[in-house]
Amino acid sequence: MKDLKGKKIAILVTNGFEEVEFTEPKKALEAAGASVEVVTPDGGKVKAWNHDKWGGEYDVDRKVADASPDDYDGLMLPGGVMNPDKLRQNKDAVQFAKGFFERKKPVAAICHSPQLLIEAGVVEGRRLTSYNSLKTDLKNAGARWADEEVVVDRGLVTSRNPGDLKAFNRKMIEEFAEGIHKEQ
Repeated sequence: MKDLKGKKIAILVTNGFEEVEFTEPKKALEAAGASVEVVTPDGGKVKAWNHDKWGGEYDVDRKVADASPDDYDGLMLPGGVMNPDKLRQNKDAVQFAKGFFERKKPVAAICHSPQLLIEAGVVEGRRLTSYNSLKTDLKNAGARWADEEVVVDRGLVTSRNPGDLKAFNRKMIEEFAEGIHKEQ
């Protein structure tokens, strides 16, 4: 596994993120040595969704309005149906995500989270995957969608669902370890 010592990663979420798509990548990042901060529009605590019911509550480190992509080496976006739908309606969250692409920093997005990337205008011309129900949305936004467990395109790592977490975490750590992607 790649070493992420000295790297600081933001996980952007709001209430309704898929719990395992938050907890497993966070554990993997920390195990690789990264410092992880949970960033959200509201601050305080966020509540997870666990498959078909509410899950645990998690502490927030920073409000997105007070955060900058300059403060981080990478961005991780958990999925869930509610989470990206709410985030894409928040101008600070959209600008925060877009800022990682503008700075050519790696981003990892799983399941429904590419909805936020569509809103940020960063998927056109990219090859990626997502939860199957987003395929048409991503194609309409100019992305080349693939039904694969993990897709990497110029520093953007995407996966379809919780069943892909092992491959997703491995590639996420690899891309975060590489750092800036000039072609991003």
